[in-house]
Amino acid sequence: MDNITTVFRILEKTHQPTMLELLGHYTPFQILIMTLLSSRTKDSTTIPIVKEMFKKYSYPEDFVKLEVKELEKILYRIGFFRTKAKNVKKLSEIIISRYDGIVPDTLEELISLPGIGRKTANCILSYVFNKPAIAVDIHVHRIANRLGWIDTKTAEQTEQELQRIIPKKEWINVNKLLVGHGQTICAPIKPKCRQCPIREYCNYGKMQSAEMSIRTNQLNKNNQKLITKN
Repeated sequence: MDNITTVFRILEKTHQPTMLELLGHYTPFQILIMTLLSSRTKDSTTIPIVKEMFKKYSYPEDFVKLEVKELEKILYRIGFFRTKAKNVKKLSEIIISRYDGIVPDTLEELISLPGIGRKTANCILSYVFNKPAIAVDIHVHRIANRLGWIDTKTAEQTEQELQRIIPKKEWINVNKLLVGHGQTICAPIKPKCRQCPIREYCNYGKMQSAEMSIRTNQLNKNNQKLITKN
């Protein structure tokens, strides 16, 4: 547990605000929509689109009135925009009819909405309602396993294991800090381990350092043999 909190404190020093932090002043409904839209889409793509869209369409009622085809035109640069357009419209209808226009604040209710999975639901619980929740995406899953905190195969297993080993007061930091680290340093392929500020706390990083040391020693031996021969 000490290593986990140490890793968070180190990552906080270089942390760049996430989309949900940058746009945290938007309404719960707007944050729900932008989080849904951001799935499998870069924040740099999502942010300008939602900013412009919310100038004209801000409430569930606005999206209910909007034709799906029109919404698709607004979202066409976002991944899976056709499916997401349909989900936004259906979601808006349900929030009006079932929740009187108010975004629900429980995991069960959130994941019952079209297009809302556990990751998005946990983001809303954490960032909007300040409830302890761990939103697991591909970055969180990958990095938590590389660090050696857990050994899991699925996002849901990762969520459960992280909840077990991380203090609740730190749960929000899991997504907030690991996502940015995954986007900039701990990439899926060719992670920048030499630049990583938490390498000494990482099983994967230590393994990479050991392999690099072995290769370096072997190279030095080969060079020494060449010098001796000459």
